[in-house]
Amino acid sequence: LVKSKQAGSVKEEKEVDVPLPSPVVAAEVEKEVDVPLRSPAAAVEVVQDEKPVVVIKEKVVAPAVVKAEEKVLPSGVAPFFAGAEEEVVEEDKPSLQLIEPNVPAQPSVQQAKSILLHLGAVLDRGQAYNPTSGEYYSDRMQVARDQISAFLEANPDKVPKSMEDIKGEWELVLSTVPHGIFRSSPFFLAIQEAFDEYAEVKEINGMPKSQLFFKLHELQTMSWGASKVGRVAQHITEDYVYSEFDTSIFSMTVIPIVGWFKLLPTFGGCVITAAKANLEEGGILKMTVDYTTSRPVPGLTGLGEWIWKLKVPVGFFWKLFPWNKGREALCQVTIRYCDDDFRVVEDRSGDMFVYARPVLPRSLDLAEA
Repeated sequence: LVKSKQAGSVKEEKEVDVPLPSPVVAAEVEKEVDVPLRSPAAAVEVVQDEKPVVVIKEKVVAPAVVKAEEKVLPSGVAPFFAGAEEEVVEEDKPSLQLIEPNVPAQPSVQQAKSILLHLGAVLDRGQAYNPTSGEYYSDRMQVARDQISAFLEANPDKVPKSMEDIKGEWELVLSTVPHGIFRSSPFFLAIQEAFDEYAEVKEINGMPKSQLFFKLHELQTMSWGASKVGRVAQHITEDYVYSEFDTSIFSMTVIPIVGWFKLLPTFGGCVITAAKANLEEGGILKMTVDYTTSRPVPGLTGLGEWIWKLKVPVGFFWKLFPWNKGREALCQVTIRYCDDDFRVVEDRSGDMFVYARPVLPRSLDLAEA
């Protein structure tokens, strides 16, 4: 608090935070100085006097409770609260600034694709922003959403009309979906549709049931580096979508702080979900999950040869679960854009998946049971 005596009849008061020498402590300091009033950083009490005097009482916010005897104050200044403990004031979290993207006002198709590929790289295909961990990178994810929307608005006539238009191998390069880019798989899309469409209670504490499921799934599978998602891709034929993602288990396991070696071996493979598929008018791709299997990833140890031939009939078991009431494992997405090397897909919640033709193709190579 700053008080000033000088000629006049104006009275004004204001509290300000003034830093003191390290360590930062809370204190009230009183000193007399001959200074002109030059900013609203002072409270002014005006009385008649021969010479202007500013009496400055400095108040500093302490980040923690500090005892008086631990305080470091300017020379000749004594604390006013001897033996007292200070009030703790929490610092505000830094607010996210709106990012203005460095992109052309009207980019060409090739420029727009390059922008999306760049965003996919810096956001780790969308995994860099994770609302479970915090809001950091949410501003960049919003830029990615905006750029995808702008790309689709500028190219509304590239919706595919048949399965022939989307056939072949595609790799995921960017996704706006939270809680796991593996959600491009028809298996997880079917779970999302079951919760959002058929569940008797669709929300828990204001959160859609499907989002809560994916959040919990992510916490269980990703915590402490238990697993990592690698390549995410799709192989599309005239009547099937084979969705695949590579996963490695225990890629980083060590005793915290003191550990200098891996505790557990790394293993994993490529998980494949096969779904019957049919493209309808408006780019709507309807799928019915059939089975899930796996195959080896070069350089990654698997559980054994037996697992590559294992085929789990998800579609059969799905109908047996009582909460599914005999329904098939159905799901659908809308293909908003597709050309020879780029494809943009929207799920039922409005999140986007951007695919590109792979630079390093990998054949499907399904093992025979």
